[in-house]
Amino acid sequence: MGDTGAVRGRSTPRAYIGSFTSAGGLGVLAADVDEETGALTVSGASDAVADPSFLALAGPVLHAVSESEPGAVAAFDVTGPVPRPLGPPVPVDGAGPTHLALAAGHLLTANYTSGSVTALPLAEDGTARAATAVLRHEGRGPVADRQSAPHAHQVLPDPSGRWIVSVDLGTDSVRICSLDPVTGALVLHRETPLRPGTGPRHLAFHPAGAHAYVLNELEPTLTVCRWDAEAGVLEPLAETPVVPEGTTGPSYPSELVVAPDGRFLWAAVRGDDTLAVLALDPDGAKAHLVATVPCGGTWPRDLTLEPAGRRLYAANERSGDVTWFDIDPETGVPARAGAIEAPAASCVVFG
Repeated sequence: MGDTGAVRGRSTPRAYIGSFTSAGGLGVLAADVDEETGALTVSGASDAVADPSFLALAGPVLHAVSESEPGAVAAFDVTGPVPRPLGPPVPVDGAGPTHLALAAGHLLTANYTSGSVTALPLAEDGTARAATAVLRHEGRGPVADRQSAPHAHQVLPDPSGRWIVSVDLGTDSVRICSLDPVTGALVLHRETPLRPGTGPRHLAFHPAGAHAYVLNELEPTLTVCRWDAEAGVLEPLAETPVVPEGTTGPSYPSELVVAPDGRFLWAAVRGDDTLAVLALDPDGAKAHLVATVPCGGTWPRDLTLEPAGRRLYAANERSGDVTWFDIDPETGVPARAGAIEAPAASCVVFG
């Protein structure tokens, strides 16, 4: 379809939606955000890159993975109403990148199919250059059809900025690495094993920085961990379910977000097609499930908290929509407030 959309004369908050072009998605969509209602209005889209399933924003530059084999990353100028590609995609020297993050002047990708993490330095214009390092994971897990090899699913910096954390579904572990800001070298510091067969997918930190939460895909649970940023040590403490007792599967959790004040955590669960609400203790060391609500569609692949912390946005991949929810500030329970069509939606970011 190429690039679509018309220039708009007003400045409004924006959201960007990634989608799977191989499943009918429109690529990278840009949308205006109504600050009062949270409603999204799509202004344009670009299908210049195949399967831009995950996005990260850095000022006027939007980065996207191309979840393909071989995998790549692409950059878009988002100063206008339509995302505009900034050059050709850059290879990540890995396959199936599913997640990316920015840290220390580099773009990092988690490559699911090849089980690796890639570091690419950023040029002065904000675009990625050729990869400087690829850290290949090793190991496997007990679930034969999903864990026969490493599958890095997420990479992110810790709140202190000292460490790079990667979550591997295939090896039931979280790796802590250092990133040299000058050379781009990635060096493994420590690997933290989690319970075999849980299939860790994504991790989020408590705003106080002393705890982290790992959402597991192969079992619908959340692993609460202590995080020591000084030593770079992640210590699992306990697991808690993200579906009610007695739920009959299958349930595949996908994404989690933590409230800015640290009182609540929300998780998206595919199969059940729900959003789980977990209350956190004041210090963040304990979590317990308090409610679940329908996600507003089918197969919620991503869950995002808008910058003000008042609303959640679920990217429902199989029903092809993005649904938003108003959050009750006292209970943390989200209430559906609206939705837009977004075929094969895979993520939402704000900027």
